[in-house]
Amino acid sequence: MSSPVRTAADDTPLPSDASPSKSRPPGRARRYSLHRWDVKAAPYAFVAPFFLCFAAFGLFPLIYTGWLSLHRVELGGEAQWRGLGNYTALWDSDFFWNALGNTFTIGVISTVPQLLLALGLAHLLNYKMRGRGFLRVAVLAPYATSIAAATLVFAQLFNSDYGLINTMIGWVGFDPVSWESSQWPSQIAISVIVTWRWTGYNALIYLAAMQAVPQDLYEAAALDGASRARQFFSVTIPSIRPTILFTIVVSTIGATQLFGEPMLFGGSLGVSGGSGNQFQTLSLLMYEKGWVTGALGQASAIAWVMLLLLLSVGAVQALVVRVRRRRD
Repeated sequence: MSSPVRTAADDTPLPSDASPSKSRPPGRARRYSLHRWDVKAAPYAFVAPFFLCFAAFGLFPLIYTGWLSLHRVELGGEAQWRGLGNYTALWDSDFFWNALGNTFTIGVISTVPQLLLALGLAHLLNYKMRGRGFLRVAVLAPYATSIAAATLVFAQLFNSDYGLINTMIGWVGFDPVSWESSQWPSQIAISVIVTWRWTGYNALIYLAAMQAVPQDLYEAAALDGASRARQFFSVTIPSIRPTILFTIVVSTIGATQLFGEPMLFGGSLGVSGGSGNQFQTLSLLMYEKGWVTGALGQASAIAWVMLLLLLSVGAVQALVVRVRRRRD
């Protein structure tokens, strides 16, 4: 088969003024130019509102709070350079260590039962049962309840004088418990509020992860003679382990920032954190330093300490994920 015959006109170069862009009519060239700018600039225009809001309400307060943490600042007064004095004052403060310990204990006794209950509840909701849709909505109802309403109701339930909890304790022959003024009872009461509000939310997250597990794994386990309990621990848990790690990190961050529940629970006493600071968290201590005593520099230092704690939690999560990937 012969090749096509090339003529001399095929090798003739185009003149310099005959480029594709200059050969278009003026209106078409203008539309082509606008199209190029739209393709290049539109993504930045779409994401610009987020970055503007983040810079105004996230980045600037973060930088300004860091600047305040290095100064002695009183409400209505001028800032005086202090360097790391606010941080060393926190290191020597018994109130800071008490608030840090309370934050840790409340976080542990609220996060661990909360996630265990959420895991079991999600496992039950994963089965086919009547009214499953209603139950899924019902477990999310506590999350939709406001912090103020839930805390005030539980504060009445745990009231030392006429609360329902002490009444039920009396029925079984035990003495009433001072839920507001004792350290461990007050922290347990606050943890119950947190657990009640967030168990359903985490259960739905676990449920979504469980429904993504391939059914072939369950069928293979059933053929090997594994019971449902064995399937749960050998198939379900390993399959949703990344989701479990995610909820642990998110719950830990939430426990570090715990404010509304202990604040409103101690409202009946007229103080935040209890009469003996028995359930005062880092957020409550920051609030007290910043808005009660007016020491904005110390409050900013506490805020940065909380930020460092959260970054540490994120670093631990990243380390665990990296180690697991190396093992796999």
